[in-house]
Amino acid sequence: MNHIKKIIFCLFLFLLSSNMMFAQMSDEQIINYVKQEVDKGTSQQIIATNLMKQGVTKGQLERIKEQQEQKQTSGTTSTKSSSELRRDRKESVEDDLIAGDLDQVNSNVTPDALNDENVIEVFGKNIFNAKNLTFSPNINIPTPIDYRLGPGDEVVIDIWGASQTSVRQVISAEGSITVDRLGPLFLNGMSVKEANDYVQRKFGDIYSGLDSGGSTQIKLTLGQIRTIQINVMGEVVTPGTYSLSSLSSVFHALYRAGGVNNIGSLRSIKLYRNGKLLRVLDIYKYILEGKMNDDIRMTDGDVIIVPPYISLVNMSGKVKRPMLYEMTSKETLEDLISYAGGFTGDAYTKSVRVVRESGGENKIFTLGENEYSDFTLGDKDVVSIGSGLDLYENRVEIKGAIYRTGYYEIGKNITTVKQLIAAADGLRGDAFLNRAILTREKDDYTLETLPIDIRELLYSNGNDIVLRKNDILYIPSINDLQEFGDFTVHGEVARPGRYKYSDNKTLEDLIIEAGGLLESASVVRVDIARRVINPHSQTVNRTLAENYTFSLKDGYIVNGDPGFVLKPYDEIYVRRSPGYHAQQNVFINGELLFPGAYALNRKTERISDIVKRAGNLTADAYPKGARLIRMRSEEELFRSQAALKVANQGGKDSISVRTLDLANAYSVGIELDKALLNPGSDYDLVLRPGDRLIVPEYDNTVKINGAVMYPNTVVYKQGERLAHYINQAGGYSDNAKKNRSFVIYMNGTVTKVKSGDRNAIQPGSEIIIPSKEQSKRLSLPEILSLSTSVVSMASLIGVLINTMK
Repeated sequence: MNHIKKIIFCLFLFLLSSNMMFAQMSDEQIINYVKQEVDKGTSQQIIATNLMKQGVTKGQLERIKEQQEQKQTSGTTSTKSSSELRRDRKESVEDDLIAGDLDQVNSNVTPDALNDENVIEVFGKNIFNAKNLTFSPNINIPTPIDYRLGPGDEVVIDIWGASQTSVRQVISAEGSITVDRLGPLFLNGMSVKEANDYVQRKFGDIYSGLDSGGSTQIKLTLGQIRTIQINVMGEVVTPGTYSLSSLSSVFHALYRAGGVNNIGSLRSIKLYRNGKLLRVLDIYKYILEGKMNDDIRMTDGDVIIVPPYISLVNMSGKVKRPMLYEMTSKETLEDLISYAGGFTGDAYTKSVRVVRESGGENKIFTLGENEYSDFTLGDKDVVSIGSGLDLYENRVEIKGAIYRTGYYEIGKNITTVKQLIAAADGLRGDAFLNRAILTREKDDYTLETLPIDIRELLYSNGNDIVLRKNDILYIPSINDLQEFGDFTVHGEVARPGRYKYSDNKTLEDLIIEAGGLLESASVVRVDIARRVINPHSQTVNRTLAENYTFSLKDGYIVNGDPGFVLKPYDEIYVRRSPGYHAQQNVFINGELLFPGAYALNRKTERISDIVKRAGNLTADAYPKGARLIRMRSEEELFRSQAALKVANQGGKDSISVRTLDLANAYSVGIELDKALLNPGSDYDLVLRPGDRLIVPEYDNTVKINGAVMYPNTVVYKQGERLAHYINQAGGYSDNAKKNRSFVIYMNGTVTKVKSGDRNAIQPGSEIIIPSKEQSKRLSLPEILSLSTSVVSMASLIGVLINTMK
């Protein structure tokens, strides 16, 4: 028995220490820790105990075990060489191609998955990877006249006229078909026309009238076509042997092989037939010229070889299609520009720059127009086409107080300043004629300013000025030379704000523009503040503004200067009349004769006054339980925000945010019965706009809540102590704070309850018994469960150690 107690005590000490755990360890930290402890010879149980102290869970250990087992499984496959993996990928791609599912292969295997080089965007390289461009043969067409029959082709021989019969056979591997009474007919290698003539002669031995003018006719046609095998080798995505339709062409074979790879050529694809070079194909002729001459129909045993490209040239800059292009050894810069779609409109075509990597120091070539057709390009050349200069040889600009500002061409109808003004539809009425500015660019690209007297030029036959390219003529406006500040209207007008300055505007005009006076406006006090402006002053002026006061009647000034003309930046203040008050309501609900909303008659109106106006209390009213709900004023909201800032600062003397009442409305504890008995006294509160007075009915119950055995609502008994009501709720609970009991009354006030006070409990009140904070204690089953967890984690650690070996 003592031994068991010692074990429980040790586990209890372990639990106490586990309450001071570190932050939970990561998976990598756990693995390193286990390895270190195993090397030291630490037992699995001790390792498990230490991990639990540091917050490691059983679930985390299980996850790490699974990860280690997966690494062991995947490690067996990672021993393959990279060449074996690449061969496996290529073999799987070949199988997919033979099955005809090229779209899936193209979406799953990219060139850089089969090669170590990065993908290079070369013009035309993706033509055999496009899903919508398969080059598959069309079998719904008449048999081509040059089509040669071979083993596997199905031939159909129809005979009609005096004799009617039909023969449908597949050419055998020996190249023949067998016909009754004729024996084998060898058709291998014949065209359809040749085979038709041959069959006609043979069938003439058994059918009469098969000559051209006879009564019996015969025709040989092609049924199901055969399948051929071709080889695609060299720089393609998936080289190999493919089974294709006998109508397939070279382009379709390249498509089935996934197209050329990163280093494959599009310009010199070779087709071999019977061991001899039959044709060298150039894909650019098809892409750029639409020529299908190189798309040759293939026969069984043909071999396509795609060699590496000869040279790739990078075309950049101002061409329509800047990218990489494959060039042959004889092609020139002129050919490259043609492949790129030609120059763009803003290209500088008179000179082209070519950078060449020669293996040593790089070279740069600057080529003129006459050299484009003679300059041969090499591999890795970079051709750059620059843009034209952002300069104009015949442009001038006019701006300012004219009708059509902008750029104009000089040299035709515009050569002078006077002609430029006329082309811009002339001057506006606000143009300042005494001085215009012509900004001109000198030969060294510095600027100079030429003043022009526009009045003399236009109206006094002054000397006109000849324009040069890039001249800028600015004709100022008189408004640009004089500052006109906006007016500002404040206060009791319909549309207060800023208003544009205009000459001779009066106070009456501006008030009308602002929508007129509101009914709350004072007509005996309208103020105007004016800026103090003295540009010639040589001393500090201590006057900040000039102020004027006016009285209005029917929109006109009756006290002050009539027709007062405003100046720039004037600010007008229309005051609120002290004799204007909007209705301010309070609300009274509950047991009154006429409850509802009431407008305050005066600022000092009290609760008793409103109760009288509402017809006084009803017979069922309980005035001791009446409460007042009040909205926070701006000042109260400011104090609440200040208290919140103090609470957020923390520290020893800070306020807990949970104890702050920050709601917009709050309850005011009142004693309505005393207020009605003593009108005008301190019990009789002065009301504020928005106050809500609630007078309840009499309630002869008491609620008991909090740390009691059975929270309950019981009947009120006058003169009973707190203990009477606690007994009605089954007594205190074990965690009750008996000396902290308090009661909440119907009028919103709260008071602490003393056990001997017979008058503390009132009708409709609620007794609250606070509770103590419960300390967390572990039961014996929880302690035993913890010891079981240690054992299970130790076994997991044992498995984890084995997986890490």
